Amino acid sequence: MQLMKPKLNKEVADAIAKGGPVVALESTIITHGMPYPANLETAKAVEDVVRANGAVPATIAVIDGELRAGIDADELEKLAQAKDVVKASGRDLAVAMVRKQTAGTTVSATMLLADLAGIEIFATGGVGGVHRGAEQTFDISADLTELGRTKTAVVCAGVKSILDIAKTLEYLETQRVPVIAYGTDEFPAFFTRKSGYKADHKLDSAAEIAKAMWLHHQLGTGTGLLIANPIPEAAALTPKFIDGTIADAVREADERGIGRKELTPFLLARINELSKGESLKANIELVKNNATLAAKMAVAYSAFKKG
Repeated sequence: MQLMKPKLNKEVADAIAKGGPVVALESTIITHGMPYPANLETAKAVEDVVRANGAVPATIAVIDGELRAGIDADELEKLAQAKDVVKASGRDLAVAMVRKQTAGTTVSATMLLADLAGIEIFATGGVGGVHRGAEQTFDISADLTELGRTKTAVVCAGVKSILDIAKTLEYLETQRVPVIAYGTDEFPAFFTRKSGYKADHKLDSAAEIAKAMWLHHQLGTGTGLLIANPIPEAAALTPKFIDGTIADAVREADERGIGRKELTPFLLARINELSKGESLKANIELVKNNATLAAKMAVAYSAFKKG
């Protein structure tokens, strides 16, 4: 069966045709993660970081029902200001296409579309995970199951402490997904460099991670890899401060009955308000940091592919 592929813009299409380094970028950070104009400024800055480190950025989205991998500057600006944009996980893509909707793609949807486009590396902020209380709610992000079935390396700053980090790591083990921490033994917790939990593995360079990724795929495992890249020290928030802020936001979400796919956008917005903008600044810096590592990995991985 011929699988559907996203439409590529010229820059991305040329890079893929030449076997060059490409980094996928998600779009929910633009449509649901940050207010305008911070979302547009961040999207442009992240694309610039990828280019500055030798790779081509491929921002992934659904535009008027069309799957896209790589969107041009004018489209990026429209997406950043668009109203009534849906948030699409992997399961939502077909309906968004039928209804000709514009959608920001979550980690799971971006992984899927990147894989269909032939892009092996994806940089994001953080991935979803097992939510607190999942033993009652069964609230487990589709990001984790997508990592278990799609051959995409996802570079992130770990997961937010709004999640149950221990159960998230256990679930990734069940899905056979290697968790590789960059330059540290400890799994990071998005806004903070440490979570109190060890990562499966530690590697100290982008080239080492790219080689591990190459070998992982040569073994025919069929799974992705999670690359945990700690937030830069200068941008990190203190665990006591951010954990208290998150606890207040989670409590408010519970009181208001906010859950499912509305929960994470609500918590991010509320945490930004409660932290007086500090969490947004940290978010921007960690995404750029992840894009830097992903681009360096993509350059090294491209060299492995070419032999």
